Amino acid sequence: MLAEPFICFFLLRRVRRLLLNTNALDPWDQPIKILFYGIIALFAAEVIFHLDFITKWIWHALLLGIIYIAFIKKEFIVARPLMFAVLPFAILSFAADLFKVISLQQYKIVDNYLQIATIFSIVWMAAMIIVSNRQQKALQREHEKTKQEEEQKKWMEARKEELEKIVGERTAELRSQKEQVESTLAELKATQTQLIQSEKMASLGELTAGIAHEIQNPLNFVNNFSEVNAELIEEMKEEIDKGNFEEAKLIANDIKENQEKINHHGKRADAIVKGMLQHSRSSSGTKEPTDINALVDEYLRLAYHGLRAKDKSFNATMKTDFDNKIGTINIVPQDIGRVILNLFTNAFYAVTEKKKQTSNGYEPTVAVSTKSVKLPSGGLGVLISVKDNGNGISGKVLDKIFQPFFTTKPTGQGTGLGLSLSYDIIKAHNGELKVNTRENDGTEFTIHLPV
Repeated sequence: MLAEPFICFFLLRRVRRLLLNTNALDPWDQPIKILFYGIIALFAAEVIFHLDFITKWIWHALLLGIIYIAFIKKEFIVARPLMFAVLPFAILSFAADLFKVISLQQYKIVDNYLQIATIFSIVWMAAMIIVSNRQQKALQREHEKTKQEEEQKKWMEARKEELEKIVGERTAELRSQKEQVESTLAELKATQTQLIQSEKMASLGELTAGIAHEIQNPLNFVNNFSEVNAELIEEMKEEIDKGNFEEAKLIANDIKENQEKINHHGKRADAIVKGMLQHSRSSSGTKEPTDINALVDEYLRLAYHGLRAKDKSFNATMKTDFDNKIGTINIVPQDIGRVILNLFTNAFYAVTEKKKQTSNGYEPTVAVSTKSVKLPSGGLGVLISVKDNGNGISGKVLDKIFQPFFTTKPTGQGTGLGLSLSYDIIKAHNGELKVNTRENDGTEFTIHLPV
């Protein structure tokens, strides 16, 4: 009589698990627990007091009762395949005991048939339980999948609100910074007018023109990245509407990076204006420890991407060779940055012009390197080299390239102050700016700075 207690216990355990997976356990949890303890107590009493002649009918009643409740209660619909598996065995077991009570002689006649039927019912029960297990696992997976989808949906909705808030904040910041840059440019123009009318018109005129030339670079970056961010915001709205929140996150990261660049160049433009005002009051910049490799690499990328923003067809190969042993040197980073940016801009312009004139597989290339060297004075220094494979500089104008207002570029494309200001900046750092060129073969500018 061990089969009935085991099957009752097994049925209750499986039914509880199925109800738990379908969130229908709450009203039935306590009754099922009571039945668990009742089955254990009944089985213990049967073993201890040998009451199997009474308990066998209780087991039949429990087993058939569980099956009956499962069929009449809609909450147990998920357990009905399991009940179909046990039902043949329960009926045959009950019929066998009933035959024994009614007529032992009749029982002996049908005993073999009942045993065969019982074996088949056990096989049927085992097969159905296996099928039920698979269905339960499939149901559980579906339940977990549904739960994950609900959690993901909630997370996406929260993330959408967060992204919309971030976009709103970034848009407001962009507008504010654009207004600040426009205000700065207006202040610069007013300052230029005052300087031209002052007694320092000659020297300050050169400086004003140079600053106007230099400030155009960060202003271009601010304008270009502002336009790009406007396009990215529209793309992100489209991705959010489509439900592609991962793509929207990537676009938001791009907007954040562009915002940082706008902020950087806005501050740079502000610093240039302040530098001009300081110059008018006869003050100079302060030197500070600077990672020259990082500075050169930064302005190489800024020059390249700045030109790419103006001309999408522009392209060139960039080569770098930095001496990592240099460390930091004391310079005015903005001033040296202007010099390096000007050299890169000239180099990219030179290779672009040669590309326009050449169609035989020419590859525009700009190479930059830094190296720790020993200066002729005996001290340690840094050598910065900017080399291109453009058309080079004609020997007829080579002696004039560092003169103010001299330029080989077409009218409207150059002020002629870039190399002149660069030369003065390097001299102010007790360094040297040299050029080595060969017509149709390229140009190399070298900067020597003391450590």
